[in-house]
Amino acid sequence: MDLEMLRQGSFGQLSQAITAWKGVVDKLKTLETDARDDLKAKADKANWAGVNATVSREFITKTAGEFADAHTQAKSIHDILKDTHDELVSYKQQLEQALERGRKKNLTVAQIPGGFTVTMIIHPDRAAKGHEVPDHSPQDAEHLRDDIQVILDRATESDSTAATVLRALVDQAGAGFSGAEYGDRDSAIDALRKAEEAAKLLKEKGDEMSPEEFRKLNGLLASYRNDPLFQEKFATQVGPKAMLEFWADLSSPDSTKDLTRTQLAQLGDFQKNLGFVLGGATQSDSPAMRQWENDMVKLGGERFHTRTGDAYGFQIMSNLMRTGDYDDRFLNKYGSELVATEQKMKIPDRFYLMEPSLKMNFIGDAEFGRDPMTGFMTALSNSPDAATQFFNTTEPQDNAKWVLKERPSFDDSPLKDGPNESLDATGKAMFAAVSGATGPDAPKSEFGEHPPERREAMKRTLDILASTGNDFPAELRDDMAYSMGSHSDWVHKSMSSPLVKHELDSGQLMEVSKQISRNQESYTLLNKQMHGAIAADIYTEKTHPEDSLDRAGRTIGFLEEARYQATNDEKGEKLADASWEKAGRYHVIGGLVTPWHPAGDAAQRVVDLITSKMLEDEQNRINADATSDHTKTYENRRFELQKLADIWYQENREWAEDPTHEGFSKEHGVYAQIEGSANDGNKKAEGVAGVQ
Repeated sequence: MDLEMLRQGSFGQLSQAITAWKGVVDKLKTLETDARDDLKAKADKANWAGVNATVSREFITKTAGEFADAHTQAKSIHDILKDTHDELVSYKQQLEQALERGRKKNLTVAQIPGGFTVTMIIHPDRAAKGHEVPDHSPQDAEHLRDDIQVILDRATESDSTAATVLRALVDQAGAGFSGAEYGDRDSAIDALRKAEEAAKLLKEKGDEMSPEEFRKLNGLLASYRNDPLFQEKFATQVGPKAMLEFWADLSSPDSTKDLTRTQLAQLGDFQKNLGFVLGGATQSDSPAMRQWENDMVKLGGERFHTRTGDAYGFQIMSNLMRTGDYDDRFLNKYGSELVATEQKMKIPDRFYLMEPSLKMNFIGDAEFGRDPMTGFMTALSNSPDAATQFFNTTEPQDNAKWVLKERPSFDDSPLKDGPNESLDATGKAMFAAVSGATGPDAPKSEFGEHPPERREAMKRTLDILASTGNDFPAELRDDMAYSMGSHSDWVHKSMSSPLVKHELDSGQLMEVSKQISRNQESYTLLNKQMHGAIAADIYTEKTHPEDSLDRAGRTIGFLEEARYQATNDEKGEKLADASWEKAGRYHVIGGLVTPWHPAGDAAQRVVDLITSKMLEDEQNRINADATSDHTKTYENRRFELQKLADIWYQENREWAEDPTHEGFSKEHGVYAQIEGSANDGNKKAEGVAGVQ
């Protein structure tokens, strides 16, 4: 910005633009609120089927999100324009003050091509007779020149950086609007400059950077890991190939400056910070970032050479996906390509174990990070919508069938015993897919009513895992119990239905319940989830209260038969694991109980009461000897049925005492009713288990 532009500048039009943008912000705020609280809220509650269940709901959800992004972007533009306007007005005032100081010393400033010059206003020799010209020194002229130059430089910086930031904000979305939010120009331009600084350090120094440089880079990533402009600029400046090469070199144990050894304690935090930055970058819809994502997927099947070995791009990138919120489209594109690549390999573990010296994961000290599915599944568990889509994808291959049943797994932590990390991560991703939440202990606000796509994921998961039979992975037991708890109303109806066929197949439910029940703690967890569904049913069934009592007994009978099938060895094959050999009480398992249900809190209190009492009662100590026949199995449920009957009677006392409703008396009738239903539930379960 030159001298005359600032001196003669009129910022009235800019001020008018700011006022106009303020109006846009206010209007978009109203539209955002209407879209979220009215349009989307109604769509979420709508009981749609067919095309409406997917296309219309998705369109409305996306539209509501666009209004939110539009408001955010408009507010950022308004705030940056206002910040820039206020600064330019201030610089104009500073310029006028500097010029006035000069005039008092007979100095003026004139613009010349390429800059400005400081001259005297009136030469002393040409002054009017009797008129004294203010005196000044050469230093006064130099100081005025320097002051003017500083003001012009700052005004130019303000103007140019505002343009840079506004373009960067707009570029965040190839179409539509960006959700990046900034309250002033300085913070936005600072993020862009720090991103360039971090990218330059990583690209130019790589794993040969000094410990001081490494700590500086890690500090930048930590400070800006949630900043949208930093994320996008850093990722695109580094590029996907350079990123993979850097991590492959860092994972090699013979770095020339031994960075891995000297900074080993910080590598885990560095990996986490890098994951947050890259995940946030994929949320950008800029053309450069979309190209980055496409290139990264293409590089997944390529091998990257290090000083001591090779690693596939999928192995490297998946370790950087353990933290951060990655874009759903990118995750599904990446995941489907990963599955396709592994299926071509036939036996992927042989390929991934070719270079056992490489340790690509530094989060924790046990897992090497050689199995790319572990990191990818972890990313899915952090992005439930992406997980749902991944587990529902059947073309060009069935993703869920591959990860839940067909995929060979291998030990990626040979120095430590315990669950298989990849299967453990798969279980968490499976739960995210069917529940829509990041974990069973996630905040209650994360849970909501299940749209058709999550119901479909639950059906597919149940079908696939039921077909595994006794090969059901032990690592998935708890996650499947939680998943059934997430859909406990659905599961409860299917378990308790005497004749009607439901969407969830009762035979599949029996097989999966049996496999879950092979472990004592997993069985307890499943029961706790179903206790919640039973309690919620009792509290909400008002049209035919007797049906909720009948369903309660049938579901308990179903679950008891599942445990019996899992723990008996009459067929010569002992299914139960070592947990059932311990003659001790059940362990108390925490977790959600239909948190979105209107009766959720009351149901939780019932679950705590029944489960804790059941665990305390010596009658319910279950060990190998206590499961030898059905008689003892059924005896163990007596307290459970009594407590459920008491709760039912308390909730439906008026209905039960009505003379027209025979057989539901407090001291006898309700107990007989629920026990009879439980016996029927046992018989149904025996039938679907094929043991009648």
